[in-house]
This record gives sequence, structure tokens and C-alpha cells, in this order.
Amino acid sequence: MKKITYLLGIVLLTGAVSCSDFLEEDPYAVLSEEQLTTPENVDGFVTAAYAALGNDHYDIPFSLWPYGNVRSDDAYKGGSGTNDIQVFHFFEVSENIRTDFGELDAFWYNTFIAISRVNKALAALNQIDEADFPEKQTRIAEMKFLRGHFYFMLKIMFKYVPYVTEDIPVEEYGSISNRALSNDELWSAIAGDFEAAAEVLPPTQPEVGRADKTAAYAYLAKTRLYQAYEQDENHNVVNVNQQRLQQVLDATAQVIGKHQLEEDFAYNFLPGSFENGPEAVFSIQFSDNDGTLHGRLNYSDVLATPQGIGCCDFHKPSQNLVNAYKVGEEGLPLFASYNDTNIEFSNLEDYRVDPRLFHTVAIPGLPWKYDEEYIYQEGWVRSPSTYGYTASLKENVTADSEYLVNIDPFYGNSKNRIEIRYADVLLMRAEALIELGRHNEALPLINEVRERADQSTTLISSYATNTGISPYVDGENINWTQGVAREALRWERRLEFAMEGNRFFDLVRWGIAGETLNRYYDEEAEEINYYEGASFEEGREEYLPIPQAQINFSQDVYIQNTGY
Repeated sequence: MKKITYLLGIVLLTGAVSCSDFLEEDPYAVLSEEQLTTPENVDGFVTAAYAALGNDHYDIPFSLWPYGNVRSDDAYKGGSGTNDIQVFHFFEVSENIRTDFGELDAFWYNTFIAISRVNKALAALNQIDEADFPEKQTRIAEMKFLRGHFYFMLKIMFKYVPYVTEDIPVEEYGSISNRALSNDELWSAIAGDFEAAAEVLPPTQPEVGRADKTAAYAYLAKTRLYQAYEQDENHNVVNVNQQRLQQVLDATAQVIGKHQLEEDFAYNFLPGSFENGPEAVFSIQFSDNDGTLHGRLNYSDVLATPQGIGCCDFHKPSQNLVNAYKVGEEGLPLFASYNDTNIEFSNLEDYRVDPRLFHTVAIPGLPWKYDEEYIYQEGWVRSPSTYGYTASLKENVTADSEYLVNIDPFYGNSKNRIEIRYADVLLMRAEALIELGRHNEALPLINEVRERADQSTTLISSYATNTGISPYVDGENINWTQGVAREALRWERRLEFAMEGNRFFDLVRWGIAGETLNRYYDEEAEEINYYEGASFEEGREEYLPIPQAQINFSQDVYIQNTGY
């Protein structure tokens, strides 16, 4: 861009001899959108839309760690203290959440920039003759998939957002109300993009990272599952729509058997040859050594690197989450009593635990990311008196990894981030079956995930000797009623997807965010003083406020969310 601007400056100077002649000439080195909309160039619009998947920042993360994890019972904010990115601390304790937070405004803005890129690509593709660009329909389907992806994020964050398509000029975005579509209609619009994408996309793509048919069906299932839990204006779940649940089954049926679980849970969170594995339904592709200054790194998660490796020790698993990995004598979770006592890291052998603990939580005295040359130390922790001694493992890499990049003062990495895993597809299908009263059909799906978890000891066997979980066996170790199945499913989602940005949104979908988080705050306040006075306000804090700057931009066309 700088080079183009410089050339244009030369033309302006040399062409100033005759002002009238210059004004009648097309500027040199400036391409109009019409000139770029050619079969040879149109894929550039598509690439720009894909690039938006990684156009975020550590305080505007598309990985949603402050909103899906820190805002739940799974994680502490971390950092140097409660004032370090204080806005995220307010989310952590559900206090002082305001409409003027710059982080929320930037998230809204960045996501709509991504949507505008998608819409611009769609508008360009619509102008191209398919005979001149045979990939036209596939690329249109890819763009609808991406639009669905970005809108899904906005929807679970803000609930009500303006829905804009390629037919609407960017300058008119602010004139469309965020209440033009009802809650259910907005879900249907998002689902419509995934349905349209699924109908056209090929089963596989020749280039890694492009959306394919199974990815579209998986996202469609996720959208319909959220839509099934119907909410009133105060965000109470008032009905679970059986038709939507059947649509979840229909969509997941298109993915079952097309992917498979990794043999070991750990393989989902390793770089290099492990990326884009059999469980990865759709991943955001990151890179290094690609000809740019630092490569296309995962800027969402750079803050999660502990101080012993880089900076800045954010996004730390909570003690409550650690305790949730306890296992009873029969190899099942301790649903009611898991948090009665804390797992003490100095006496880990005293507890039987789910193997996924060691793939999710860094524990002092144990190898960092399976590397026995680097033992995770208490000294790697930035603020132990505030946030304890854990660290998050999934988004990180080994200390000497070729995929770890110094972007002083931070250390980023180029490991892909899986947006939707096959395990999620299995558990979404199980959830729909349970809510349809077909819980016996859900049992083998949940057990498939648990059995994989139990055998996920390949990289931890030398130090994790106290692991072992069992499948659910109706009539033997559990009485598999609908209510028990529902609890088991929700528990499995927590253990399987911990620290992956899902937990808070699951709680809101199920309608139990208030009761879960207020109980969590009360228990945490006994040991962590900053939780004293924390309180989740039901009917308000299930969703974030519409940024006031965006309401101003729309000249009050946008309507603020309930309670803000």
C-alpha cells in the first residue's frame, strides 16, 4: 500500500502541468473496484475474507477466551493483577460491565469489517461469469460459510446485531436496526448461510483451510442447537424446540463418519504434522516463515504464554476446573462433590483424575507441553498470590518449538486453532438426542468421547500415573435417565472443551449461567478476595452490551440490550 501511495504522489506532481488535462485522465496506478472484479482477480476478494479470520489482537481475540472462559467458571483472567486489561477482570466477576468498553467496540468493528470483506467478495463473484471462473459457485458457498462463522460469534456475544448481506452497501450498514430480525429470525439467517454453503461445497477441498461440506454441516448443527433453546427478552430459556433439535440430528448425520476422533486427545493441540488432523472439522490456518515480518501468527492467544517462556501469563485454568477432573471409584465424574476439596498439586497421586487434566492444565513440577526438558515451574507464574499456579496448555507450544515466535515482548505461535472438532459434532448430536427424550441413543456417543479420553496417555504416561475413567453403563455404574444423561452430557462438554472458548456460551444456551456462576463466585470468594461481591445479574449479563460508539454511529437506530 505504501508503494502505491508513493507512485500516485509522483503522478500528481508530474501531471500538474495542465490541471484540466489531468482531471480528465484516469489516475495512474490506482485500480477501481470494477477493474479488480475480473476472473483473474476475484479470488483476491475471497482470500481477503479468509484473512479476516486472523485479523484480531490479544485484547480483541476471536478465540473468545475472555468471553467464553474467563467469564465462566473455567478460568481466571491472569496477568499482573486485576488492573491488567481491567475490562477482562470486570467480565471475570460480572461487575461494572459498561457500554463504553473499547474492547467490545473494537470486537464489533473488526467482526463487521470481516463481514464487509465477505460481502464484497460475494458482490464481486456475482458479477463474474461462471464460464470464465469455474470455481464461482464454490467460492460463493465458501463466503456464505465465512459470513455464518462471523455472525455466529456476534450472535453469542451480543444476541441482537444488524444483519447485512452483499446487497447492502457498506455505508448503509449503520441504517439497519439490530432488531430488524428477531432472536429466532437472526438464528435462521445464520443457519441459512450454512445451509446454502453445505448444498454446494465439495466434500473435501484441494487447498487446506478452505471450508468444505462437512464444516458447513457442523456449523449448521451448532447454529440449530443454539436456536433450539428459545429465549424470552430477559434471556430465560422458555422452550426447547423439538423441530430444531431434529435439524441438529439431520446436520450432524452429514458429518458422522466423515471425520473421526484423534487417537489421543493431545494430538488436537500440537503443531506441524498434527494440524488439520482427522478430528479438525474446520481450523483457522496460521503460519510462520511465509515472507512477512512475523508470519501469520495466532494473535488471539499470545497473552497465554507463561512468564517462564515469554509473556504474559493470562488465561489461567481455575481451581474449580481442575477439581472437575476428579474421578470417583467407578471412574465417573464427581458431579455433586467435585469441588468439596481442592486437588493439591503436591499430592496429585492422592487423586484419580481424567487424563484430559494433563492436556489442559499446566501443573508445577510436570513437563511443559509434554517436553521433559522443560519442567513447568512455580517461578514461571506472574501473580501466584492472585491467580494461583496453573497455566493453559491447549493454545501453547513447547518452549523450544520452531512454531514459537518472539514478537517482543510477546511470544506468539503459528499453530492452527481448531474452530470446531469432531468431538463437538458427537456431543451436539448427543445433546439433541437427550433433549428429544432419546437419551439411550446418546449414551454411545458420549462414551465414544470418554473412551478416547481414557486412552489419551501416549504423551503423559511417564508422569501421569493416576488417570483412568470409565464409560457410562446403564444399570451398572449409573441409572441413565434423561436427567442424568443431561447432566453427564453437560459435564462431558466442560471436560472436553475446557479453555477452548465455549463454556460461558454453553451455560447461557442451557439457561443456567446465573445459578452456575453465582454458586462459583460464592465458593471462590472463600479463598480469592477479588470474588467477594461478585454477582451475575440474570436477565442482563447473559449478553454483552451493544457498544455505545456503535449506537452513536447508527444515530440511535441500534437498540441497547436489556439492562444496560
